[in-house]
Amino acid sequence: MASQFQLIMRSGPTPGAVFPLEGDQLMIGRDSMNEVTINDAEISRRHARLTFQGGKYVLEDLGSTNGTFVNGQRLAGPRVLKAGEVVSFGEQIVLVFEVSTFDPAATVASPRATAVPSISRPLTPPPPPADYAGSVPASPPPMQFAPARKSNTTPIIIGVGVLLFVCVCGGVLWYIDSNFLWCTFFPFLGGC
Repeated sequence: MASQFQLIMRSGPTPGAVFPLEGDQLMIGRDSMNEVTINDAEISRRHARLTFQGGKYVLEDLGSTNGTFVNGQRLAGPRVLKAGEVVSFGEQIVLVFEVSTFDPAATVASPRATAVPSISRPLTPPPPPADYAGSVPASPPPMQFAPARKSNTTPIIIGVGVLLFVCVCGGVLWYIDSNFLWCTFFPFLGGC
């Protein structure tokens, strides 16, 4: 059985673009000399390297400015890629690593020819092919939601409580002073 490896761009300059991975060492970056070229400012000229080892691809960041991520975790060293993992370069470039396994010696079964019954309605033509032939359509880019702003009411409640406490204390002292009750409430002050 043979395996075919590919990266499919979910978001970036060319969503839906398919990058077939063929070779023992593939360079990824903005420079046109790379095997996988992604022309975007977030990508370094030589951003990352894919190395084929033991039937699997190993991804390694090459000291890029914006980083290389797998499933949201920044790479600190080489990492073996698994089918379906999300590879990101910087914040905006998102690709999916896909593996398809096929047996080139397998027999392909075709449906048996049968008589075509008469049809009273016209046949509709098949939908037009996707923009890129021979590849799997990309899934839609992940929804980007702005983080919900939390309104923190704790400082407001504390501020209102302190203000209320100060007003009550001031009112009590004003009542004591205006009714000459200092000696009644505070006999220890002296002069009472």
